[in-house]
Amino acid sequence: MRGQKAQRIKSAFIHRCGLDDHERQQAVEAVIARAKKENLETIRLSFADQHGIFRGKTITVDGLAAALMDGCTITSTLLLKDTSHRTVFPIWTPPGPFGRPQLMGGADVMMVPDPHTFRILPWSPATGWLLCDLYFTDGIAIPFSSRHQGRRAVEALAQAGYRYRAGLEVEFHLFRLVDPHLRCDQAGHPPQPPEVNLLAHGYQYLTELRADELEPVLDLLRRTALELGLPVRSVEVEFGPSQVEFTFHPEEGIGQADNMMIFRNAVKQVCRRQGYHATFMCRPSLPNLFSSGWHLHQSLTDHHSGRNIFVPDNPTEWLSPIGCHYVGGLLRHAAACCVFTTPTVNGYQRYRPYTLAPDRAVWGRENRGAMIRTIGGPGNPDTRIENRIAEPAANPYLAFASQIYAGLDGIQTKTAPGPPSDAPYEAEARLLPRSLSEALQALRADRVITEAMGEEFINYITTIKDAEVDRFMTEISAWEQKEYFEIF
Repeated sequence: MRGQKAQRIKSAFIHRCGLDDHERQQAVEAVIARAKKENLETIRLSFADQHGIFRGKTITVDGLAAALMDGCTITSTLLLKDTSHRTVFPIWTPPGPFGRPQLMGGADVMMVPDPHTFRILPWSPATGWLLCDLYFTDGIAIPFSSRHQGRRAVEALAQAGYRYRAGLEVEFHLFRLVDPHLRCDQAGHPPQPPEVNLLAHGYQYLTELRADELEPVLDLLRRTALELGLPVRSVEVEFGPSQVEFTFHPEEGIGQADNMMIFRNAVKQVCRRQGYHATFMCRPSLPNLFSSGWHLHQSLTDHHSGRNIFVPDNPTEWLSPIGCHYVGGLLRHAAACCVFTTPTVNGYQRYRPYTLAPDRAVWGRENRGAMIRTIGGPGNPDTRIENRIAEPAANPYLAFASQIYAGLDGIQTKTAPGPPSDAPYEAEARLLPRSLSEALQALRADRVITEAMGEEFINYITTIKDAEVDRFMTEISAWEQKEYFEIF
């Protein structure tokens, strides 16, 4: 029996991928046993695409064991689309996108479930959920896979002797769904957005009254997140109308990026089922709303001892020398990393002075106007930095990777962060990109980030984002109509 099992593993697709280790096999067996015990009927297989959107398939539970061993096919064009779902690469002309025949003609690639990510969906009866990694049919990891990019960055950091530790603060908006706009003439690439109403007025930051108004839906989301095993720390009412924030306890490595993906998708799915609309769009075009941010808390621990190496020994310093160099790298590569921390056209509406959002690459101690806010100090094991640059729509795997590579470069080159600022909106520092186009230019010019993530990947992601920008530039805005239609 043991020999048959070993032979089955050797003939499975996971063997070609180099995933047939004993630890994974134990996890596979645990998933199959739990699915049977819980009488599950279907399993969702999901992967994070280039935009941080889950795509995948739902299989019946009798196909679970085969999927865990042999993967599940998925259409390769899902990797080649912009946010409107348009395929932006030529797939019918040889040799295929980036000279890869594996992507010709919409050929299949493989989703391989990660058994360590298994969950049961609280809102969908008898349904399990597995996150997947992407491979070509020959077993080679797909370089365009965002989870693959995130894992590579964590591995690069481990090779340098460090572990990445991240905590999340995620802001988003909750609305009551009035009209989903599902008439045929309202569909399209992209479709007409839904009509919504507020759940509460805003500009009463952290008031109990607003929190109580929103508690029914927030309590639903909190319970859902906890049932999914997410490390929820707090639930808060934010500054703007119908704007809220969830924060998460810190975790190491790629798992926190998984948590961000699971949380965003869970929130949107649960809200829609209950007649709400949740959006992680940075600045919705609705009256009186306030921009949402995603604040990423970061520290590094020693790979062997687990000690937080950002804690300074000098009682007069905010961060250790390594922590300062890490910050120096983040500031130096901030413009290029914006493609990953702020990947939408809309996200650049947030970079405005005196708005609790950064507008330039500067750091400061406990200062929420700075891009990098340092927290803690001598003797504090929780010493960390908070990068306030990101929007909540960012792909977490790519955002993490960009932070790791930028910070690691700062450590390796001993980059000084420059003087901290008590007046971040007046500091003499490089302004952040004013648009996604500017960020794309900065990324193309940044050899450190390009070499770390791979030139092929950078060409891939910038091509997709160029298509998004081009579509935006062909749209006539309401501002243009109001500004020019009558006067000229």
